[in-house]
Amino acid sequence: MNEELDLLNPPSTDFSMLDYDCAYIPGNKVRMNYKYVSHASKKFATAVIARGWRRFGKYFFHPICNGCNECKSVRIDVNNYHYTKSQKKAIKRNADTQIIIQKPSLTDAHIHLYNKYHSFKHEKDQWQHRNISHREYHENFVDGAHDYGKEVLYIRDGKLIGVDLIDILDDGISSIYFYYDPDYARLSLGTYSLLYQIQLAHVLELPWIYLGYWVEECKAFAYKPKFQPQEILDGFPHVTEEPDWENWDLT
Repeated sequence: MNEELDLLNPPSTDFSMLDYDCAYIPGNKVRMNYKYVSHASKKFATAVIARGWRRFGKYFFHPICNGCNECKSVRIDVNNYHYTKSQKKAIKRNADTQIIIQKPSLTDAHIHLYNKYHSFKHEKDQWQHRNISHREYHENFVDGAHDYGKEVLYIRDGKLIGVDLIDILDDGISSIYFYYDPDYARLSLGTYSLLYQIQLAHVLELPWIYLGYWVEECKAFAYKPKFQPQEILDGFPHVTEEPDWENWDLT
């Protein structure tokens, strides 16, 4: 019992950032609660992700915004998933796409693709953008992966066209971040990468895909309700408390 509690409460440095502008709700301010964990076990990661936390590198975090509770965690029910016609078409369009699953890595191709994608989103959707450095990329997406963090590489025409960062946990797959080559937008890689996660979870007999947060009327999250059925979680319960996930469908 003590060993289990130790796994759920690893040595950490806890802190919160100063408020900054919210990317999801114009005019709002964000404050994040962080837990820096140098050696986070899969058991710990599973417990906190199931309670609404997210992970970048060795940092686990969730919002603690003053006067706002709009960020709700959502997850896909893998065992009862329903494919739509457009999703089936996305799968067919990617019949010739090569897929590689491995530990997160860092190459010049990763950096080039990441910056190309974010430059595209800056022009198309007014995302804030500055080129990421090798150091920043390593800290966010390579460091802290341990034995459960993976990258799913999408290869087409002999080159890297998509990278999906995920955690394969005890009860599901946590979607961390996905970016792709806008020159291949016709392949609907964003949709396909999530459908591949669902297929992978089926193979691994994992019941959930953790999608991160839902914020009402946030354009960047408009795709999330299209993957049904789902559950939603309000709040961020402690690891000693059971999370109260509820059925959720906006379609």
